[in-house]
Amino acid sequence: MADDVLRYETDGAIATIVLNRPKQFNAFNAQLRSRMRETVAQVEADNTIRVVIIKGEGRGFCAGADLTGGTEQPVNEHIDREYKPFLTGIADGNKIYIAQVHGTAAGIGAAFAMNCDLVTMADDATIYMAFAAIALIPDGGNTHLLLNQMGYHRALEAIIEGRKIPAKECLQYGIANRLASRDDLDRVTREWAQQLATGAPLAMQAAKRLLRKVGHVTYADAISHEGLEQNPLVASEDCKTGVQAFFSKEKPAFVGR
Repeated sequence: MADDVLRYETDGAIATIVLNRPKQFNAFNAQLRSRMRETVAQVEADNTIRVVIIKGEGRGFCAGADLTGGTEQPVNEHIDREYKPFLTGIADGNKIYIAQVHGTAAGIGAAFAMNCDLVTMADDATIYMAFAAIALIPDGGNTHLLLNQMGYHRALEAIIEGRKIPAKECLQYGIANRLASRDDLDRVTREWAQQLATGAPLAMQAAKRLLRKVGHVTYADAISHEGLEQNPLVASEDCKTGVQAFFSKEKPAFVGR
């Protein structure tokens, strides 16, 4: 429905989630949080979907939490109940999620974007650590994400100064993968999603699991984790298809088995 706070659309192997509270800059209220939890679960249960684009309607991606209704206490329980399920659902999920950021991704909306597997940004977009302006610290995993992308010194600077990190810096730090003009952002993101959707889904899922894990283990353990992920891939139908296509110099059609 046009007045729904979230729109969900599918086109073949690509799903699109559109945050649809443009007058509130797509800030998360209770209804939008609920719809995100439902939609991520729906996406993960759909074996036909391989790539998911997440974007915002109107002038910006997401302004973070909607503060007009106040802040529920205790905050940690509120975050664990309302946000953590869909944030970890994306992080632990089997799909490749692309955040398409225009305008600003602020507050927990920044964590929402950076938590996705890939990020495209309009060249005039920003990631905004808005918390300092209201005497708060980042939440929703922002500290983890910023530290891993920017390192301690730059992450702390962004947090305590309440910085808006420009798209060019996001590309430099590895927060963003690709930049485009605002007018071209939809096309660039969708073309990339279409390209990724033709890849080997089992291998992409394994690569995502590994990269979400190996940053917290030793090099030796990373080798072992890779080997364990490789076992079922080597035995898969997709691997046989890929090897045959490689030798016949044809484009493989991967089916996810």
